Amino acid sequence: MADTPSVGAPAPAFTAVSDSGETVSLADFRGKKVVLYFYPKDDTPGCTSQACGFRDNYPTIEEQNAVVLGVSPDNQKSHAKFKTKHNLPFTLLVDDGHMIAESYGVWVEKSMYGKKYMGVERSHFVIDEQGTIIQADVKVKPADSVARAVAALS
Repeated sequence: MADTPSVGAPAPAFTAVSDSGETVSLADFRGKKVVLYFYPKDDTPGCTSQACGFRDNYPTIEEQNAVVLGVSPDNQKSHAKFKTKHNLPFTLLVDDGHMIAESYGVWVEKSMYGKKYMGVERSHFVIDEQGTIIQADVKVKPADSVARAVAALS
């Protein structure tokens, strides 16, 4: 597994299928800032809170010449349902096989009720117009993620 890329490092490139079935690459957003956030699962309380926080701040994010991309291992159908249910104005990406999470160092061993398993560490990366990481927040709380990412854009 890769280490988490640090501030000042180039953002790891990726291509993935979106909630609408389109192929999306990080390179598609050169010239814009990108808030790339990783979350464990569609429609769970923390993930919904984080997604809705980005939704509610989206006008402010757009004013900063930025887009939001949400990434989780859920499939396209799950993403489409989650996006529609919560009226999310941004793209959700399918990380089937967790290759994107691994390249950002956020596919980690977790523990629940004493059982160990691999999963996504809630995190976000703010990437500038040239593809350089300007903020990397790993193991972040949903509300803190949104506030910190929005602050990093200005």
